[in-house]
Amino acid sequence: MTEPTLHIHGTASEIDARQWDDLLLAQQAPSPFMRHAYLDALDRSQSASPKTGWLPRFILLKRGKKLLAACALYLKDHSYGEYVFDWAWANAYEQHGLAYYPKALIAVPFTPVPGTRLLARDAESRALLVRALVGWCEAEELSSLHLLFGADEDVAACTEAGLMLRHTVQFHWTNADPGWRDFDDFLASLAHDKRKKIRQERRKVNDAGVSFRWARGADISSEDWDFFYSCYARTYREHGNPPYLHRSFFEMVAADMPEAWLLFIAERDGKPIASSLIALSDDGKVAYGRYWGAQERVDCLHFEACYYQPLAWCIEHGVQRFEGGAQGEHKMARALMPVKTTSAHWLAHPAFANAVERFLQSEDAGIANYIDHLGERSPFRKA
Repeated sequence: MTEPTLHIHGTASEIDARQWDDLLLAQQAPSPFMRHAYLDALDRSQSASPKTGWLPRFILLKRGKKLLAACALYLKDHSYGEYVFDWAWANAYEQHGLAYYPKALIAVPFTPVPGTRLLARDAESRALLVRALVGWCEAEELSSLHLLFGADEDVAACTEAGLMLRHTVQFHWTNADPGWRDFDDFLASLAHDKRKKIRQERRKVNDAGVSFRWARGADISSEDWDFFYSCYARTYREHGNPPYLHRSFFEMVAADMPEAWLLFIAERDGKPIASSLIALSDDGKVAYGRYWGAQERVDCLHFEACYYQPLAWCIEHGVQRFEGGAQGEHKMARALMPVKTTSAHWLAHPAFANAVERFLQSEDAGIANYIDHLGERSPFRKA
């Protein structure tokens, strides 16, 4: 049997979009953020590019002409936009006169959404890909390889290959089974104090004269996209940073994968004042809270735009899960519950690998205790 070979491409446009997406949709946990159109837009818009410290490498594992597995990998000269923080590791390398950057990263840039990262026909092909990636990193003399927010099958393949695991916590909302009838039915499942707080927050927004409308897919107008981007960019600039994603990126994904986007716009006196953008899975079962921003300050507007409006929409449309993104214990008061996410790491330097492994063992115990502690603060009514 012919030995599989790695094929390295510098841009998504060099690889077959249909072949990539067909392989993605065959995975257990596909997401719209791993679609060829999404990754290609990051590249073509220069949002994730060598200029911004993201050097793309689209890696295909083939046996002859047959595609066995694939992944999107980036060579990084910094650790921004990842949401799994390894600054301390980089500093330790620097203090010992060693180069941590460039490093290899298997992730979706700026997107802490769990899902399949290693696209493969089967478990054997996925295992072959991981081993080939480690070998490639060794040959390139890279300090490390990191896979972020992987699916269970990714984690299994990385564990088998000897990579170290690291856990973080996110907050996800899960619909009832069968689903709640409406938002009031959902509220009735919460403890009295949480239910009262949510109603008070929603009343503040309503009393301020704010109403909402939503649009999905091709119904999102170019004017809506322009307004959303002004809100998105303002959020970053208020924190002293330029926005990660350029306006042209949203133009591309709106044109190439319109069905993946749901936009909420807050209006007062007929004027738009805030917006939040939600991504939707191909099967319509998962919604992902992504970006928001406001041009005016209204008390509790953030909660309404980013949680209550999307959750009401999810209930109405039978969505099974809403992922609220990285971090944020305040999300539990809105019934987004803690979920453990996993990344995998390989370090070339044996001594540093041993030190990091000991650190991760200690950190993992802390994460387990943290999740147990959060579980005791459930917002739902006691049975």
